[in-house]
Amino acid sequence: MARRALILVEGHARGNGLLYVKAAQRLGLHSITLAADPACYDYLAEEQLEATCVDTNNLDALIRECSRISATYDIAGITGFVGHDESVYARIGKLCRHFDLPGPNPEAIERCSDKFVQRQLLAEAGVPIPAYRMASNVSEIESSAGAIGLPVVVKPVTGSGSNGVRLCRNVDELVDHTNYLLGGEHIGRFPPRILVEEFVEGPYYSAGIMGNEVIGISAAAFGPPPHFVFREATCPAVLTDDQYERIVQVSLRCLRALNLGWGPTDIEFRWTKLGPVVIEVNPRLSGPPDPQLVHLAYGVDLINEHVKLVIGEEWDLRKRHSYVAAARKLTPERDGILNWIEGGNRAAAVSGVAEVKFYVQPNTPIVRKGDYRDCIGHIIAASPTRARTEAMLQRAVDFIEWSITPFPTNE
Repeated sequence: MARRALILVEGHARGNGLLYVKAAQRLGLHSITLAADPACYDYLAEEQLEATCVDTNNLDALIRECSRISATYDIAGITGFVGHDESVYARIGKLCRHFDLPGPNPEAIERCSDKFVQRQLLAEAGVPIPAYRMASNVSEIESSAGAIGLPVVVKPVTGSGSNGVRLCRNVDELVDHTNYLLGGEHIGRFPPRILVEEFVEGPYYSAGIMGNEVIGISAAAFGPPPHFVFREATCPAVLTDDQYERIVQVSLRCLRALNLGWGPTDIEFRWTKLGPVVIEVNPRLSGPPDPQLVHLAYGVDLINEHVKLVIGEEWDLRKRHSYVAAARKLTPERDGILNWIEGGNRAAAVSGVAEVKFYVQPNTPIVRKGDYRDCIGHIIAASPTRARTEAMLQRAVDFIEWSITPFPTNE
């Protein structure tokens, strides 16, 4: 009898990739990663995991490779990860459909991954969202910002991880960021499509969803503007019963409006005077540390249960306990060469600390981009009480130190 395999399209270098591999192993599956450049994911070599180089932007190439694998293995399921481009997850849905395996609805994923289309569908369903306009040139961006009113959030219509997202508080910032987007990597081979949105202020929350069930609602904070780089997160968020119920109900309306409801979804909110306003719907599992926080807070392993769904097994989303879990991202204060980073062992030894992870090694160039790539590590802690978790996390953070030598300047 052929060994059962889980196909992972691309990887996730900062945490989720290896967690999916471990979940597959617990379920008796052999993981095989298909990636354009497997060397991008250190854990593949470190754990001696099977990986194949394939053009993951090409559905036909993925089908051919999976067909080749099926001659040796019984493919139990297929899933994967997004990078800067969310379209890979839609291709995974099409790949699952081709092989008659459980998977997300690719058409729904494609609609949701286009932030302008997503906005249109949510607005039609009466879901509260920021005022928005789409633009394709400097003139349209400036007129959109004028109609909405500064400050505005300007971002590419596609992408993830806050890549290319910036708060523009005045005309100078608007012009600078517009020139950056129109002249940079965000354009690619397609005509430019840029979203200009009302800047909605208020506490930030995210709802972690599996299927049609909200598993947990987390609170998070960002680093300094004009960027949206996550600094810390806590699960569960401090909410009244009414606030919790309103976020749940708006989340379910989002799923219906976007035809989602299979597998994981992550929905971001700002809480305003009028209640929850949806900032973004991500038709996939959030990146670390969110899945770890839910696992620590409630005993629900979203990654493990997602893999069960992918291979056609029944998942178990029952909450087993109620803790408070929190994470702090480690973010450098300047660009330059990372000379050293230390204190990880002492931080990990603090009671209640669940994970200390560094994303970079000494001698790594640090070039901040104003998105998720600015973080160089994270620390996660959990305990039965909020105050204790916060104290343990801060104690662990205090152990971490690093040194960065600025790049030489040309005078």
